[in-house]
This record gives sequence, C-alpha cells and structure tokens, in this order.
Amino acid sequence: MFHWLENNPFFMAAGISIVISFAGLIEIVPNFAQSAKPLVDMKPRTVLELAGKNVYMKDNCLSCHSQMIRPFKSETDRYGKYSLSGEYAYDRPFLWGSKRTGPDLHRVGNYRTTDWHEAHMLNPPKIVPGSIMPAYEHQFENEADLETAYAEAVTVRNVFHTPYGPEIKKGRAAWEAHKPKVLEDAKKIAADMKDERVKKAIAEGKVPEIVALIAYLNSLK
Repeated sequence: MFHWLENNPFFMAAGISIVISFAGLIEIVPNFAQSAKPLVDMKPRTVLELAGKNVYMKDNCLSCHSQMIRPFKSETDRYGKYSLSGEYAYDRPFLWGSKRTGPDLHRVGNYRTTDWHEAHMLNPPKIVPGSIMPAYEHQFENEADLETAYAEAVTVRNVFHTPYGPEIKKGRAAWEAHKPKVLEDAKKIAADMKDERVKKAIAEGKVPEIVALIAYLNSLK
C-alpha cells in the first residue's frame, strides 16, 4: 500500500494532508471547548488603564509589540513566565500582536517603571541606543479620553459580565461620581513623572495620554 502511495503523488499529498489535519484537530479543538477562566484574584482593568489601552491601540503600538510570551525557554528567559489564557479573560480586544519589531510587553510592568516609560516615550534612542522607535511627544500634550474608557467599562460589565463594582453603571451622573477616582489614580502615576506639562495638566484636573498609557503598561504583569 505504501509503495502504491509513493508512486501516486496526488494521493500521497492528500493522505498527508488528512493525517496532519486530523492531528491538528485533536490538538486544537479541546482548547476551544475550554473557556478562558480568569486567574485567581485577577481584576479587570481600571478606567485609567482602559484609557491607556485605547491610547496603545490608537498609536498602533501593537504593530511592533506583541503581548504573548510563548512557552519556549528563549522567550521566558527574556520576557518572564509564558502567557496563560486566563490572563486575557477581561481583555476585549486581545492585543496579542503578531510582530516583534520591539520586545514583547506582556510582563513589562514587572521590569519597567513609570519614570523609565516617561523618558523612553520622549526619546527612545536616548534610553535604548539604536532603537528605531519614534518619539511620542504628542501623548504629553493630548488629553486621554476617560469618558469613552468609562463607557467601555460599563459595556463589558453589562454585556460580558466583567466583575466591576456597582459604581460602574450607565449614566452621566455615574461617570461624574467615578471621575475623582480616575483622577486620583492618575495623580499616583504623575507623582513619579518629571514633565512639567504633565504636572500642569494634572493640577488642572486633566489627564494626558501618556499618564493613561503608563498606567496601562504598569498593569501588564
């Protein structure tokens, strides 16, 4: 039989395809049947962190940075523990990425600090010699869209049952009541920053995009 297959390339190729497809289904399908359950003590992102995630997407950070550490020694030695499905349970959308012009960022909160991110976003080559990453100085000028981030929290709470507290609910009044908490979170980030534009904005009750972005990056652990 094997001799016959070897002499019939079409059937040989078809047979190989069937075997590989069947083996792939056995490996992949069971994982789809398992829902990604949140890790123990895992909490959904704060409104400030959601605003930072939106800045991350708006400025297309995911085109150069992945957020998925694969279970290979070369990856875990460089980036830390490999990623688990339950870590993404509250992420919509997933920001796994598919290209690494820059390093993976899924554990960046474990080894980079607020002041490092501040200096790096202002002048990447100065902090990382040879870096081709552009500067993102506009993030120090632009104001983060906190209200949209709050609306996102309300949506995922109501639609996907993300476990936010009862304070996350529809309505302008609910947002105004929650806003001081977001500003307080922003002040904690800005306290470790040096840029005078950031200090001035925070004093005026505004949150620059860079503050929200750093809050998001700090949450990646």
